[in-house]
Amino acid sequence: MSVVAIPTRIHSTTRPERIAPVRPRSAPTLTITLDLAPGPVSPRLARLLELIGELAESGEGRLGPGAAEDRPAVPRPVPAVVDPHAIRIATGSRVVHQGSRVIPLTRIEYDLLLFLAEQPRRVFTRLQLLSRVWGYEHAVARTVDVHVRRLRAKLDADMPVVTTVYGVGYRLADEARIEIERSR
Repeated sequence: MSVVAIPTRIHSTTRPERIAPVRPRSAPTLTITLDLAPGPVSPRLARLLELIGELAESGEGRLGPGAAEDRPAVPRPVPAVVDPHAIRIATGSRVVHQGSRVIPLTRIEYDLLLFLAEQPRRVFTRLQLLSRVWGYEHAVARTVDVHVRRLRAKLDADMPVVTTVYGVGYRLADEARIEIERSR
């Protein structure tokens, strides 16, 4: 992996005309080049790529080839009436809103909510959730219960979001109003 930091450039007017004009930078530039080996990406590298993507999506940077070109901002529609029970999951920034308030979730709580929201009306056992959300199977299955309880406590108690299917596991509640906002 190589990291190159380029300080802000002061635009000089004494530049010869035969050299292509340089676009002035108003902020420092950081270029990260990753040499990826064939095969699966390690969890640490996947997390790094996810964080870099979040920075780019939050407007603090640009990602990928052609990032130097200015892209017009896409205005987001603002809901006229905010439903106090509706949950919005912004995948780019990993922020969850319930009504007009931001719900502070841990990484696991966020991943659990997003996983269940992406697959409504499906019941998952504790072991399936450990495998698919946590990424490992060698843990106490009751760990899932703790995180579900904490997630329920943080979300509005008037509207159930996660339902327990006794003797089986958990699923997204039928009456849960969840919208997933995917960003590039």
